[in-house]
Amino acid sequence: MEFLAEYGLIGLFIGSFLAATIVPFSADVLLIGMLVAGANPIATVTVATIGNWLGGITSYGIGRAGKWEWIEKLHVSRESLEKQKSRIEKFGAPIALLTWVPFIGDVFAVALGFYRIKFLPATLWMGIGKAGRFICWYLIYSATVG
Repeated sequence: MEFLAEYGLIGLFIGSFLAATIVPFSADVLLIGMLVAGANPIATVTVATIGNWLGGITSYGIGRAGKWEWIEKLHVSRESLEKQKSRIEKFGAPIALLTWVPFIGDVFAVALGFYRIKFLPATLWMGIGKAGRFICWYLIYSATVG
C-alpha cells in the first residue's frame, strides 16, 4: 500500500488534471482511493487541488483560444452566445468557484476564457472552489472512516 500511496500521487495529479478538462470522470474517486490507501491527507488534497486547478486553467485557455465563428458552426446562435455572455459577465470571476461542479464546471471554465473574464481573478476563484471541493471530500472521508 505504501507504493500506491507514494506513486499514486502522480496518478492522482494526472487524473485530477484530466477530470478538469473534457475527459468525463471524477477526481473525487481518485482522492478517496488515495486516502483509503493510506496516503498523507495534506499531500493528497494538495495534489488533487493543483492538478484539478491546472486542468481548469487549461479549459480556460481552450475557451480563450475559441472564436465566435467556431461556436456558430456548432449551430449555436450568436443571440444565445450573447445571452450567455451577459450572464457570465454579471457574476464575473467569482463564477469560477463553480468550476468544481461535475460536468458543468468544465463548461464554466471554457466560458470564462471564451468571454475573456480576467485571468488572474478567474483562476484565483477557480483554485478556491477546487480546494474547497477536495477539502470537503477529505472531511467526509475522515468523518465516516474515523
